[in-house]
Amino acid sequence: MTLTDPEITALWLSLKVAIVAVVVALPLAVWVAWILSRKTFFGKWLVEGIVHLPLVLPPIVVGYVLLIAFGRNGWIGGFMREVFGISIAFTWIAAAIAAGVMGFPLMVRAIRLAFDAVDSGIENAARTLGATRRRVFFTIALPLAAPGVVAGTVLGFARALGEFGATIAFAANIPGETRTLPLAIYTALQAPDGESIAFRLAVISTIVALIAVALSEWLNTRSRRQMTGRDS
Repeated sequence: MTLTDPEITALWLSLKVAIVAVVVALPLAVWVAWILSRKTFFGKWLVEGIVHLPLVLPPIVVGYVLLIAFGRNGWIGGFMREVFGISIAFTWIAAAIAAGVMGFPLMVRAIRLAFDAVDSGIENAARTLGATRRRVFFTIALPLAAPGVVAGTVLGFARALGEFGATIAFAANIPGETRTLPLAIYTALQAPDGESIAFRLAVISTIVALIAVALSEWLNTRSRRQMTGRDS
């Protein structure tokens, strides 16, 4: 199976967008998941609703909201353009933002479930022995929740890799700039003789997703072995 230059470009662009989206979103996802798992505060239900909103909204709506916010005249996009001279909409950065926003709820949900499974009594015991909240988080809570963090990361990556609706609304379908694998498949299907191209890109997407899942399972197994002291 020989790939053409546009197909290779779409593959590498998809990987770049998905990796950047996950790397940027992961720290925030961990923080939000920990807060939702450990804290009780007024309006928590509203925060949970906002976090999970991209899961229930049509992706095209999410992309439209991002376009309004980050467009040239948007309250964020206008500020970035006037102060820093940066335009975000219709660039690969916009594709990464769209992918990150769509994958964020899945990351938070998986990581929160992992924090919920961690016995808070262990953390409280460490606090009574003089450990700070930060030390308890980084040495107890986060390592014990590591399998969930790995699972959330893979879910976010897979969602980012397959994002279509929000991307096409916010970043458009620009060849070599924002045309990721899903957009390339969509474009190929619009052409009379594009079925073979679409098939190749679909196979590539499947292979990349399988590699990501296999890697997550390996990391998950390794993490569990380290926690149980059985790592060789």
